[in-house]
Amino acid sequence: MEAPRPFRTAIVPAAGMGTRFLPTTKTVPKELLPVVDTPGIEMVAAEAAEAGADRLLIVTSPGKDAIAAHFAPRPELEATLIARGKDALAAKVRRANELIEVATVTQDEPKGLGHAVGCAGDALAADEEAVAVLLPDDLVLPPPGESGVLARMAAVRAHYGGSVLCAFDVPREQISAYGVFDVQDTDDPDVKIVRDMVEKPPADEAPSTLATAGRYLLDRQIFDALKRIIPGSGGELQLTDAVALLIAEGHPVHVVVHHGGRHDLGNPAGYVRAYVDFALAHPEYGPQLHEWLARRLSWTGGGRVRGA
Repeated sequence: MEAPRPFRTAIVPAAGMGTRFLPTTKTVPKELLPVVDTPGIEMVAAEAAEAGADRLLIVTSPGKDAIAAHFAPRPELEATLIARGKDALAAKVRRANELIEVATVTQDEPKGLGHAVGCAGDALAADEEAVAVLLPDDLVLPPPGESGVLARMAAVRAHYGGSVLCAFDVPREQISAYGVFDVQDTDDPDVKIVRDMVEKPPADEAPSTLATAGRYLLDRQIFDALKRIIPGSGGELQLTDAVALLIAEGHPVHVVVHHGGRHDLGNPAGYVRAYVDFALAHPEYGPQLHEWLARRLSWTGGGRVRGA
């Protein structure tokens, strides 16, 4: 008999305005900005599918219909490309539609990450005991030769129950930019019991150097907790507050310390680093880009970038 999957639905909150990328995001959702030639949200969808999800539930806002459209089939475009002998390009167009079933729910007002996740609760089947949440701003990359972090998180939930989150160990001087876990050790050095979560503490007051990343495997009880928390600054409901409520009520919560890479697509500087990183690894573009970057970095004239 096939073992039950740890989760079937992956929620992707994608209702934000993308203000840090204006004016581009006046018309193009931030989640569709390409990392070389693939939108970040398609990379996240592939991660969810690889971990066993069969449905991506995208939380969008009015005016962001293009995100769901990216996952819709385009048979006319595929047929045109195939007729022109561009089969590989047709396969790229087809990939998003074939990755995973996609559905959407709408968050009508920007009321925080917790509110966005809560909007998806009624769309789950009655027998779904857990749900994954993947923040599309975060690309969480596995160490070479290993599976993605969601698979490890699923194994931890199978062993301990409850909810499992992802953490990165960051230098203490940088910790104040993150949500931080207060943890207790287990027998596994990469699995910790979460006692509390602190949002952006001063470096000298941070309870650890384990920072939150954009991956969650949440017990279904999270949706009840989201209904019981109090809105914070700006009237927003925070997912971390709901997790903290579950911890206070004795719900087991653990973190997996992830040792792979991570890129933050949520701001232009992080997006550029991700683009360059993936472009350098691209078999077609990488060698020339590496050569150009070496020349560019050796030029000390300052000012605008000159032509190649």
